Amino acid sequence: MVKKDMLKLFVVMGLALMLALAFGGCASEPAAPTPAPAPDPGETPAEELGTIDIKFSTWHVPASAEVVDVWQPMLEELEARSNGRITYTPYYGSALGAGPEHYDIVEDGLSDMGYFTASWTPGRFPLSDVLSMPVFVGGKDVAVDIGNAMHERILYQEFENVKMLNMNGCIQSYFWTTTPVRTLEDVKGLRMRSPGGLQTYMIEALGAEPVFMPLGDVYLSMETGVIDGIVTCPQLYYAFKLYEVADHAVVASFGCVAEGVAMNLDTWERTPADLKVIIEEVTANPFALTGGLNVDAIDDIMNSLAAAGVDFYELPEAEAERWNILFADEVVIKWVEQMEANGLPGKETLIMYKEELDKRGVEFPAFPSDW
Repeated sequence: MVKKDMLKLFVVMGLALMLALAFGGCASEPAAPTPAPAPDPGETPAEELGTIDIKFSTWHVPASAEVVDVWQPMLEELEARSNGRITYTPYYGSALGAGPEHYDIVEDGLSDMGYFTASWTPGRFPLSDVLSMPVFVGGKDVAVDIGNAMHERILYQEFENVKMLNMNGCIQSYFWTTTPVRTLEDVKGLRMRSPGGLQTYMIEALGAEPVFMPLGDVYLSMETGVIDGIVTCPQLYYAFKLYEVADHAVVASFGCVAEGVAMNLDTWERTPADLKVIIEEVTANPFALTGGLNVDAIDDIMNSLAAAGVDFYELPEAEAERWNILFADEVVIKWVEQMEANGLPGKETLIMYKEELDKRGVEFPAFPSDW
């Protein structure tokens, strides 16, 4: 009896096993798990896409036209175009160091991006002094177009330790004095603050004595008679309120200084690729981007200076020619000769510069007539 019951049990279990195998053989493959929906790029947290906070430095004072009309709007544009992935911390008014130190401030990483003046470190960027030749450039937007073209053609070799974002030769400087100047004879013996670079040689060519001092010291120095004047551009003359102590200006072609915006190489290399594109677009010509210190803005500053009592004296043609001949012989040609003596392509660089000026209708009255 027990044997029969066990036999029945084995039969039932066998049938159950056969049914299980039969149904299992007809079943489909197990369904793959449903993948999670891809995140909307617009909803991806910024920190997952990559962000950067840029420490920006400049010697320009916070209330200057450069800061108010150019650097602050430029930094805001970087933040806006990157949807907040680029943020910034500004250091204005030499907060990180004096003006001549600003290239090193960027190169050494004390700031990530900054505005520097190459002409304030004589001999360090010799070919770049071509940007400070005695020419008439009306706006910083035009000056940057010229500077960028020269950087691309030849000046890049002097700035291999940073990521150069733009270069410029500023705009034309004027001869600002505490007493009227009408002729070369009036210039003899004057003590003039120089911005450095080729302007120093121009002051010497006229028979005056160049003096280098920080812009912040010029007001008191002119007020007390330590110096008789300054060679600088209108926007800086206005920003430092120098019209209060010297209200005479000779409108002559003094050029200005070589400057630019650079970025620290380590900072640049760790910047996400898509943010590099934004940085290059926004900083390529910040003056054109913002409209700050363009031709119209400089004209407004000149009008403000005239309204404040500054007397702008236009040299008669014959007198202007006397000044320009001196600049050509004592500055331009001597600069070329010095570059060539040091094994640098001075004449080639100067001719390139003249080509870029001609493309933009910029006058170079001291260009050697027989070249």
